[in-house]
Amino acid sequence: MTYRWRKHRSTLILVVGALAIWWSVLNVFNGASKSEFVRLQQHMNSDVRPSSQIIKRSSFNWGGVSFRYPPGQLTPLPTSSSSHPLPAIQAKFRSEGLLTASHRERRRQKVRKVFMGDWGAYKKYAWMKDALKPLSGGFQDQFSGWAATLVDSLDSLWLMGLREEFDEAVDAVAKIDFGKSSSGRVNTFETNIRYLGGLMAAYDLSKREVLLAKAVELGDLLYGAFNTENRMPVDFIDFEAAKTGQGLIVEGAVVSASPGTISLEFTRLSQLTGDAKYYDAISRVMDLFYRGQNKTALPGLWPTMVSMSRKDVVSGNQFTLAGCADSGNTTPSFLYEYLPKTYALLGGNELRYEAMSRGSLEAAKKLLYRPMVPGGEDILMPSSGWIGGDEEVYLDAETEHLGCFLGGTYALSGKLFDDREYVDIGAKLTLGCVYGYQAFPTGMMPERINMVACKSWDDCKWDQQVFDEEKGKRPEYKEHLPLGFTTAKDPRYILRPEAIESVFIMYRITGNPIWQDLGWEMFTAIETGTKTENGTHAAVEDVTRATKSLPKSDYMESFWLAETLKYFYLLFCTPDIVSLDEYVFNTEAHPFLRS
Repeated sequence: MTYRWRKHRSTLILVVGALAIWWSVLNVFNGASKSEFVRLQQHMNSDVRPSSQIIKRSSFNWGGVSFRYPPGQLTPLPTSSSSHPLPAIQAKFRSEGLLTASHRERRRQKVRKVFMGDWGAYKKYAWMKDALKPLSGGFQDQFSGWAATLVDSLDSLWLMGLREEFDEAVDAVAKIDFGKSSSGRVNTFETNIRYLGGLMAAYDLSKREVLLAKAVELGDLLYGAFNTENRMPVDFIDFEAAKTGQGLIVEGAVVSASPGTISLEFTRLSQLTGDAKYYDAISRVMDLFYRGQNKTALPGLWPTMVSMSRKDVVSGNQFTLAGCADSGNTTPSFLYEYLPKTYALLGGNELRYEAMSRGSLEAAKKLLYRPMVPGGEDILMPSSGWIGGDEEVYLDAETEHLGCFLGGTYALSGKLFDDREYVDIGAKLTLGCVYGYQAFPTGMMPERINMVACKSWDDCKWDQQVFDEEKGKRPEYKEHLPLGFTTAKDPRYILRPEAIESVFIMYRITGNPIWQDLGWEMFTAIETGTKTENGTHAAVEDVTRATKSLPKSDYMESFWLAETLKYFYLLFCTPDIVSLDEYVFNTEAHPFLRS
């Protein structure tokens, strides 16, 4: 019996070895002739039905509004000033073997299956609405009622090769009426990143003209946000007042990300249309941030709140990288994310973005801390802080899940600007957020946490006495929290993508498969913990306790399909699919083609 098993085992080993060699040879020849991305493009973009190109114009022509405050002479898109291309961002990946490819593909298909299930639920219960209520099977319109989940998910459908679903969604997008809104006030930031970003990315991938046409309609609506006396944008657009063209009134104080996180989308819209007005609008805003960058209380960074009405981006002593608890989904650090990305989108031809990127990344180090943890892991976390009367920086050692994208931002910048230290910082920040997942019994990181900041990044030994003293200062501390965490002020997990975003970027930059394994561990915990009895996925109200059935909220953010599942899916795709050397992702995970 033993001999027969050994004989068959030897045969099996020979067969597997032959298959592996065959697979490697096949990969070499296929890679030279046709990449997986090319095959995906052919599948998704061939034989497009003429009916899918029929555009239903919105009931109001936003492009025809006569502005009370016209821009005057327009700032054109920058032209190439150098023959030197930007440095490569992605690692050079070798052809994978049969077993590795099969393992990766199983993971990818699992992510795709989860996406398809939740997309099917959205289609059944909330079609053409902004968001699905996954517990009750209802819907919610919180972003003007223009089918936020549908538009936000367009490029996810395309990337996952769901041709029938994508065609159906494009046909639906053609009928969206941007002349009507379910709300009298339109959120400039959210409309920009979810809707405009979603339309343009789907166009960049599919070249469906209807998507660009609808992007222009929406872009003209958003352009109305700049019809103000000082040409600075409003945070919320008064929908009916904007139609008159008589001008809008800029709010007194806004989170700095709101005006600062429009640069990618408006730059790309000018590139696609050849109309400089969009780039001109955001260029004036970024001029203001550029001039004020080194005049703040923490030179290099901008305060949490700014006043666009006074054109004041300098005053204030509160700064954050980790989120802004009172600002909804908007975080000031998204502004820092967009600086190197806009630099890349413009091909390195606008040097202000390089200067602002480098300045902010250097200054941001003062708001990063190494947390004291029992195992002594060499990780970093982003924080908020303030500048005291002695001009010293004081950290609150508070991190929000929103800030977890910062690892990817540092790593991308490190490749763009040839700075190895930035890549290393990016890796430690990403591992910090991964630790935030692994430390909790559900395998999910809470929305907002506090830890104990060590005095330096280099010396960080566990000290139980110090931990006890620090947790005693936090009224929100609870005994069931893992060692190292002094609070979980917001214990929810709301299907957020920022941690897996950075994991994906670290994988594409380094080529190290450990990031795929870490991502899979995160996906497994999230998929299990957020799954409802209906088979859908919902936000979890408390991830700090492992109970048999985790308490859930009746809400599924559009970014679950647009970002979180997309990044998980791309983590297990071949690296030629939306290469970071060819595309730039906006903060809603929408890939824009680099011109």
